[in-house]
Amino acid sequence: MERTLSLTVKVIGDVRNDSDAEIMSSEMSTIRSDAVLQEWRESAAYWQKHSDTIRSMFSPVTQALIDEAGIVAGQSVLDVAGGAGEPSLTIAGIVGPTGSVTCTDATAEMVFAAEREGQRRGLTNVLFRQCAADSLPFESESFDAVVCRLRVMFFPDPLAALREMLRVTKSGAAMSFVVWDKSELNPFSYLITDVTARYFDVAPADPNTPGAFRFAKPGALAGILREAGANEVKERVLKFQIGAPISPEQFWELRAETSETLREKLAMLSPVQKDLLAQEAQEAVREFFSNGQMSIPAQMIIVTARKQ
Repeated sequence: MERTLSLTVKVIGDVRNDSDAEIMSSEMSTIRSDAVLQEWRESAAYWQKHSDTIRSMFSPVTQALIDEAGIVAGQSVLDVAGGAGEPSLTIAGIVGPTGSVTCTDATAEMVFAAEREGQRRGLTNVLFRQCAADSLPFESESFDAVVCRLRVMFFPDPLAALREMLRVTKSGAAMSFVVWDKSELNPFSYLITDVTARYFDVAPADPNTPGAFRFAKPGALAGILREAGANEVKERVLKFQIGAPISPEQFWELRAETSETLREKLAMLSPVQKDLLAQEAQEAVREFFSNGQMSIPAQMIIVTARKQ
């Protein structure tokens, strides 16, 4: 991932005129978007493998989305970029047999993973569709609520995606989103980043490209929602504990497998270096583990809006 960012800086620096710069910027944006999709494709099997743990880890976030969107029994809910099935599958239990959830993702591998998990849980009120967030194959005003958990910051064109999500939302209905707050407020992120930085050069993130902390600045996502035409846009900070019944060793396994960036970096190391990095990462997070339980403080931003 860092190699792609470095290439972007180098190539754009060689552009001769504004027209060429626009073309090159568009091409590099497409390359970056394709790279993000490829990362999700390659990660799908690992997200399904760790689905129970991940569901536990982010259950407070899912509940916040449900509460902010006002999701109740009998509703039709759209989960955009639902990945391996959450929060769709949890919401399915809220809307019940008289309601429905449509889980979408841009990659077939994630959709298949979500569908398999839904079958494993015996759910019959969830539909699965492969589609991009900025090209939803649904009629206008189809859904009573729309949610997106920790994915909007990876969209290649967030404004286009939010406009499309508004289109399929019923008038007066709610949309809710959650994004990471700043990295330095989240040891779940920065502790692992600090350890890997001892082994690799880490390029600074470009805030204008897809990335986990793209909308960590207060008002960033809210502003795009307003530009897209949403009403009653609000945001609040969500502080919670990322919890699950796992050990530091299991935590490292999850992080190393579900992150394509980490998998790519680890593949460059010798077996000895991999073991050392794993030990250092586990020690870095060990203070957040006790009696077989993980509890890591986290901070995210919840953004809600309504369609007029």
